Amino acid sequence: MKSHKLKNQSIQVADNNKLVRRDFVKNLTFGGFGLGLLGQSAFTIAKNIPPDDLKVGLVGLSVHSAAFSRILNDPNKKSDLSGCRMAALYHPPGNPDVDFTQEQLEGFQKEILEMGVKVVGSMEELIDLVDVVMIETNDGRPHMEEVLPALKAGKPVFVDKPVAADLKGVIEIYRTAEEYGVPIFSSSGLRYLETAQRIQPSQVLSAHTFSPAALEPSHTDLFWYGIHGVELLYTVMGPGCKEVQQVKHNDTEDLVIGYWKDDRVGVFRGIRKGKRDFGGTVFTENEIVSLGTFTGYRLLVVKIVDFFLQNKSPVPVEETLEIYAFMQAAQESKEKDGKKISLEKTLQRAYK
Repeated sequence: MKSHKLKNQSIQVADNNKLVRRDFVKNLTFGGFGLGLLGQSAFTIAKNIPPDDLKVGLVGLSVHSAAFSRILNDPNKKSDLSGCRMAALYHPPGNPDVDFTQEQLEGFQKEILEMGVKVVGSMEELIDLVDVVMIETNDGRPHMEEVLPALKAGKPVFVDKPVAADLKGVIEIYRTAEEYGVPIFSSSGLRYLETAQRIQPSQVLSAHTFSPAALEPSHTDLFWYGIHGVELLYTVMGPGCKEVQQVKHNDTEDLVIGYWKDDRVGVFRGIRKGKRDFGGTVFTENEIVSLGTFTGYRLLVVKIVDFFLQNKSPVPVEETLEIYAFMQAAQESKEKDGKKISLEKTLQRAYK
């Protein structure tokens, strides 16, 4: 099959199209996180590439990289996954405090090799072989270092959770993507629960979601795993949270309340002891809806494929940033004995 490469391996953005730090955070907070920066991209990399010829590069061995490879390179996949194939993988050395065991890494690599993915020895080699990139390392700390070569090469990027270890890091990655003019997308698979996707946020009066919430000292508390339930909360409530209050934190659980600008309330419960699962309840004018539980990654992979082909994130950038600001504000509230924390001020502090 004929190989295709991006015409512009390095994107030079004119100075007058860049956002300085002050303007970037102003745009984040103005009008309730009205960003609109990366929603429209100049890239159309899939325009002249035949179906099944858009090559995806993986960075990092993980549960997700193995699962995504199985889904994307399935010879019997349905048409909603055509247009992309997993082509190559580079696994950078991980931080030993959070890395998988050698046995786990070998297991992930075996699965990926069985799906016809080529393993390469450097990020440079990976970038030369692929059209788009998935960052699948489980540690948010090196994500800027890992995403930067793709941004410099003008290659759209999906960044798995957590985008970074704290809100400052998340903003920096998105700001850098904006400077290079490269589309970027991040989401938990919980966003694409079928029941949640049928909910219209405008009809929701309030909601409560839950997920496991294991902690990792190097990351903001909910970034490490609680993000799954927080993203589910945003899926059904939509953006527009103004204040966050963490009313409980102990070895068993976290309980976080979000106060939306239209007087709605969303609650997240992070579980650390007892039965662990994903789900929630949505309250509307006419019904109470149980969201069910997680059923797999396929719908997320479909959205990632669509993102790569259309060069536009299915989740607005401002919503993703608000989700991370929500979790950062929850930590600030915990540290201030449950005080309500403004998301806008949390963002402003993160950008200093």
